[in-house]
Amino acid sequence: MFPFKKKHFLLFIFWFIADHTITAQSESLVSDTIKNTFSQKRLGVLITTEAILYSGSLSALNELWYKDFAHSSFHLFNDNNEWLQMDKMGHCVTSYSVGKVGIGLMKWSGVKRKKAIWYGGVLGSIFLNTVEILDGFSSGWGFSIGDLSANTAGSLIVIAQELAWDEQRIVLKYSFQQSEYFKYNPNLLGKNLQQNLIKDYNGQTYWLSVNLYAFMNQQTKFPKWLNLALGYGANGMVGARTNPAIMDASSNTIYFDRYRQFYLSLDIDLTRIKTKSNFLKTVFNTIGFIKFPAPALEFNKNGVKVLLLGF
Repeated sequence: MFPFKKKHFLLFIFWFIADHTITAQSESLVSDTIKNTFSQKRLGVLITTEAILYSGSLSALNELWYKDFAHSSFHLFNDNNEWLQMDKMGHCVTSYSVGKVGIGLMKWSGVKRKKAIWYGGVLGSIFLNTVEILDGFSSGWGFSIGDLSANTAGSLIVIAQELAWDEQRIVLKYSFQQSEYFKYNPNLLGKNLQQNLIKDYNGQTYWLSVNLYAFMNQQTKFPKWLNLALGYGANGMVGARTNPAIMDASSNTIYFDRYRQFYLSLDIDLTRIKTKSNFLKTVFNTIGFIKFPAPALEFNKNGVKVLLLGF
């Protein structure tokens, strides 16, 4: 059984950056009045673009992963106890982020508010759950109820905020800092930084970034772009469920302690920074899912650690 589904994160990067760049560039060219008016042409462009991304990414996925594994009858695979649930956090954030972009694109097309929220918000779940179904028919994987639940949670988080506030006051974000563990199991965690970004959960952190201004009196002078971020990560993992025996250069066995990490930090919501530059708007929207480096407190079973920069 393939250890875990790093392909979902790779597809997230592809979909999110492609969709978000399209959204940012389109919004910079269309006035608010036009965006609020339904356009059959814009909807057609949206549907065509999404169809191309959907079919293209699934075709690429088949070439990169599924073709090397035999097909099987549909079956389940319980991976809920792997990677201290970091993979489930990745599914939730992926589904949320793609849904956030989907809602923006639906609004850009002029689709009515509630339809835009529901149709766009479930985009992440639709795509990721399609991949789960393919996993269920592959001998190398299996359909994961845990992944399905995480995908659904991500969609519900983005939809609920749009219905309640017409904006995302609590943004799910991602950050990465290369860990020391990949060198002990490079085949599983990646052999270089590019592979580590996708494969090494030790270096990944997932965040709830709360915009404080949105919950205050709107007359306040508090910065609109300053967020409070709560993070979750894990460390010491060189295997999915347990750590395999690792030998050092002197043939001594190395034991790593697997543990969870919780963070408290500040963050910047780049999308709330006002600028007249269409280029900067595109950049801010495209990389807005990345947690901004800032001082942080880390809480784990060993105590509290002060970090000059929390990633």
